[in-house]
Amino acid sequence: MGILDHFVCTNINVGLHHYRETPGAVLLDVRSPEEYQHRRVPESRNLPMEQLNRVVELVPDRNTPLYVYAYSAETSGKAVRRLKAMGYAKAHNIGGIKNCCGNQGYKGPVEGYGRDACPLR
Repeated sequence: MGILDHFVCTNINVGLHHYRETPGAVLLDVRSPEEYQHRRVPESRNLPMEQLNRVVELVPDRNTPLYVYAYSAETSGKAVRRLKAMGYAKAHNIGGIKNCCGNQGYKGPVEGYGRDACPLR
């Protein structure tokens, strides 16, 4: 992480727009399976941070664009750095779903058994 990374505010809503506009892209949620089952962004696939080394099973082509989110942009940023170190050069940190630090948080629909509760935050 560079010093400037602390001053960049990612916006998951903008990142999701880029994901939807990118043919063949994969949306990765790197939160725990429990968090993912509770509420998640539609079309996302769960690959917990602790299992990130299994990405090749989920996405064998290292040229596939990956759009990565977590609860916080810091966690998704760590995941993206690891993915890039594994050869996934098109991994993008689209930020966190929580509303924090100028980030408006995720504003779209959710799936999961907690989907009728408050929005993802």
